[in-house]
Amino acid sequence: MTSPLARWSVLSMSLALALTSCAKGTGGGVAPVQSPGQFNPAATFQGTISVMGFGATDEVGTTRVEKAKASLGGADVKLIEGDLDIQQFLSSVAAGDPPDIIYANRDQIGTFASRGAILPLTSCIQGEQIDTSMYNKNALAQVTLGNEIWGIPEFNQVQITMANAGLLKQAGLTIEDVNGSNWDKVAAAAEKLYSAPGGKLKVIGFDSKLPEFLPLWAKANGADLLSADGKTAQLNNPAVVKALEFAVGIYTAQGGFAKVKAVRDSADFFGKGNQFATNELGAMPMEQWYVNVLNDVSPKAPLAFDTFRTPQGQPLAYSSGSAWAIPKGSKNAAAACRFAKTMTLVDSWKAAAQARLDLRNKDKKPFTGVLTGNVKADAEIQKMLTPGGEPWDSGVKAFYEANDHTFSLPANPADSEFKKAWQDAVNRVLNGQDQPQAALDKAQQEAQAALDKAWAGWTKRTN
Repeated sequence: MTSPLARWSVLSMSLALALTSCAKGTGGGVAPVQSPGQFNPAATFQGTISVMGFGATDEVGTTRVEKAKASLGGADVKLIEGDLDIQQFLSSVAAGDPPDIIYANRDQIGTFASRGAILPLTSCIQGEQIDTSMYNKNALAQVTLGNEIWGIPEFNQVQITMANAGLLKQAGLTIEDVNGSNWDKVAAAAEKLYSAPGGKLKVIGFDSKLPEFLPLWAKANGADLLSADGKTAQLNNPAVVKALEFAVGIYTAQGGFAKVKAVRDSADFFGKGNQFATNELGAMPMEQWYVNVLNDVSPKAPLAFDTFRTPQGQPLAYSSGSAWAIPKGSKNAAAACRFAKTMTLVDSWKAAAQARLDLRNKDKKPFTGVLTGNVKADAEIQKMLTPGGEPWDSGVKAFYEANDHTFSLPANPADSEFKKAWQDAVNRVLNGQDQPQAALDKAQQEAQAALDKAWAGWTKRTN
């Protein structure tokens, strides 16, 4: 069986060959009525623009797609269902027949840019007169490489602390014991909250959410996984090692990660049988959108919320999310730029928020907000929130506070390889294959080698 890394390498080689030979697609597409090939806010378009990776399955998506479609002046929009398939996308670029625009994770943008798979957006931003000051600075930094912006930020995700208030009370604990402000208290709370009668884990006391939240624990401990310029891996920094040891130790004290994962995976995460509603989870850090899920499916569950905090008591969140990017060879780049712009405008987000608010009012449920990559839109949407009583009002307050205290990993041309290196290291520790120091030492070597190679290639290509 071919490994994912090998498949990625083959696709990268195919892509490089195709780009070197300037392969072009032959299919039809949107034809600008005015100023062909130029980015112009007055231009109108005809035909169809293809969008890969965005499903628009709810009112927040469909409302903005309709506004984006209207902004094109007659062109239709074809959504390719499902999440972005990286192999399919890179193959389409290599073949010279890519979609017109893609919807990707922000931590994929650097790799796509380094492969020559997407276009820099300087001309798009200038031509369409996009005000980049409206975007979240961390979100924008995550898609900025070599002094060029390669993606238009869309949704934003942050983490807050979520807990079962009933289990906390039974154990004589409060939300402050599990919000990260004191790691000794978190460890003690995990042991008080977990339950494993007969050695079978029934209640997870605390889920530190590894492997994905290592950057959060490391940052809380004063360490960044990557240098600010995106060139130097810092995975075996003693503070990162200590953060991993702590977060893994939480699982060890509850019988090991395998047992915790088994209970985690068996939960009805998006349904009324979720772990909080069934009293199978004490506390965890989790992305803010889960507050709305919980309010929908288990409004009477005993919950408590707070920001995730550093040992100094300061709010902290790891900012991640999505972005729009225009593929190399897009036959409809001007229309794609207009689409990305309109999808992320303040007015578009407000209209989407209003659509959700209307549905929430109809269902007699509170509107808990939408976090975007647009800070001006966030400020407007926050004014539209409706009270839901406790604990929901505290949850909403927590994630808006968290949104003001975020960090993100710097953009770099080895985004995918870097992420794989540290996540593989965490998984080796969780599976008992390595100790934290050894795992991160190996990851450091892998990540730095990938960074060095990618930056060398970037310098050669851009020069």
